[in-house]
Amino acid sequence: MKKWQLAIALIVLALVLAACGSSDEGSASEETTDNNASEETTEENENAAYPMTVSPTVSTSESRDGTTNNFDDVEFKSMPENIVVFDYGMLDTLDALGVEGITGVAKDSTLPENLSKYESDDYTSVGTLKEPRLEEIAALEPDVIFISGRQSAFYDQLKEITPNVIFIGTQQDDYWNTFLKSVDIAAKIFDKEEEAQEYLDKYDAALAELEEVAGNYETSLVTMYNEGNLSGFATNSRFGYLYELYGFEPVTEDIESSSHGSNFGFEAILDLDPQVVFVIDRTAAVGGDSNIESDLENDIIKQTTAYENGNIIYLDGPLWYLGGGGLQSELDKIDEVLNELK
Repeated sequence: MKKWQLAIALIVLALVLAACGSSDEGSASEETTDNNASEETTEENENAAYPMTVSPTVSTSESRDGTTNNFDDVEFKSMPENIVVFDYGMLDTLDALGVEGITGVAKDSTLPENLSKYESDDYTSVGTLKEPRLEEIAALEPDVIFISGRQSAFYDQLKEITPNVIFIGTQQDDYWNTFLKSVDIAAKIFDKEEEAQEYLDKYDAALAELEEVAGNYETSLVTMYNEGNLSGFATNSRFGYLYELYGFEPVTEDIESSSHGSNFGFEAILDLDPQVVFVIDRTAAVGGDSNIESDLENDIIKQTTAYENGNIIYLDGPLWYLGGGGLQSELDKIDEVLNELK
């Protein structure tokens, strides 16, 4: 090949390679641009709801000492990334929705079994359900703190750490609606409304099945066991939803409504003789040594219709006493009752 022909061939080859390189670079550039645009769109979608004003489940709540607490709306400029949770129901909901960023948990109280992963050292203990560790909480620099009734007395002190303290507790006289409101709060703050609805859709079938089972019994009584003693609950009480929502018929309405129920002797249960007796083990819930079966299944209770038919139903203490009000925990409650009575 002549020199001038070789030179032309090399020039042509160089031009072809340059064109290919330019095309590749263009494709890579376009791909990078597309990826960046996608990431920006996702971020814009996440932040589209912000700034956001969040209202508590209730604006006022009365503590057990009779003190009235007032709770404010909270204004968020962006989605919280560093989360402290006291209420186990909200912790359950956040966990069920797959929310990330939980750093502090009140794990010095008895965590329900389905939340046992939060016992890990990956999560800072911020105290018990009744005694927050304020210094540890402040050190976490949280973007939001979720509280309920047991922490309401510390509301003002927690607001000194961050103004973003949200009361998400359920109320005994409106349990189900305040539970649903707490779920709505979590879903909106963390852009998890579709995930929340998927969970809530499960309740329709579960409650329908439960109401059918409840219809097999004419009378029932909800009780709580505490170190050898029993207390009873009627409708419009802390556990009144077993009657009002689940469909069980109360054996009596003559029970004083209070957070820990009305003192209820074994003789009273025999006199009323309900077909089903539900027993929530508070002793186990607060970490005590429970003798619930030996204490409860005494000579008096053995004479009841519920005992004779095997319908003394022992409910999981940590779940019912401490862990209610969560997306998964409320389903777990329904499943427990169904499994015991089906």
